[in-house]
Amino acid sequence: MRRHMLKIAAITTVAWFTFGAAHADEMKVGANIGNVPWEFQDASGKLVGFEIDLVEEVAKRLGKEAKIENIPFNGLFSAVQSGQIAAAVSSITITEKRLQSVSFAQPYYDSDQSLTVTAASGIKNLDGMKGKVVGVDTGSTGDMWATANQAKYGITEIRRFEGLAPAMLDLEAGRIQGYISDIPALLYYVKDKSQFAVVQRIETGEKYSIMFAKDAPLAADANKVISALKKEGFIAGLHQKWFGAKAEDTTSTVQERDMPKAAAQ
Repeated sequence: MRRHMLKIAAITTVAWFTFGAAHADEMKVGANIGNVPWEFQDASGKLVGFEIDLVEEVAKRLGKEAKIENIPFNGLFSAVQSGQIAAAVSSITITEKRLQSVSFAQPYYDSDQSLTVTAASGIKNLDGMKGKVVGVDTGSTGDMWATANQAKYGITEIRRFEGLAPAMLDLEAGRIQGYISDIPALLYYVKDKSQFAVVQRIETGEKYSIMFAKDAPLAADANKVISALKKEGFIAGLHQKWFGAKAEDTTSTVQERDMPKAAAQ
């Protein structure tokens, strides 16, 4: 009986270590799927995009396999902080406020916000949003910008969405008259949709990066990998692949940057 119990214990121990080793090699990455061209599903249902390619390569260089979990944008922050996921992407902007509670690797894309409308609306810029309803992504920098500038432009209401696709459906249906979100995603989305127009760039000086739990060692490890990928031209290659244009040499897509740190309190 004792030998039998020892045998069961040995099998259980081996199984536990096998299970643990398999999961130790995973890097769970949260992403708001549907955020083109950063992370979305292609016609076959496969997850693709600039940031999917990037995190898969970062994980590979760290001896891990990226496991992508679909999480609404606003939920990515608590998911990282609680340890539900190891990292998060979704064109996440580095901000001083966010640096107080999470960590980021160095940036790999410089961006701004934008205003998108229907071509038939006749709206030419933000001044045309007076008395109208604007859509934003919940908790995004576009949400923050619109909230701070609502009175300035006379925006009647701000409606919040979980991603680009539902916002654009409401825009086309006339339930909102404008959508404020990241300019690269919108330029990519409307390039073959003549019913929409990106009418104004909103300069915010944003920089995108991979987000981690505060002071997580993985953040520093990923930062080193990103430096190597920039030196090799890998990230510039992703820009060419997903935007069909060469990344400018002065941008964080090409140049190494310091890992961002929160200002001393």
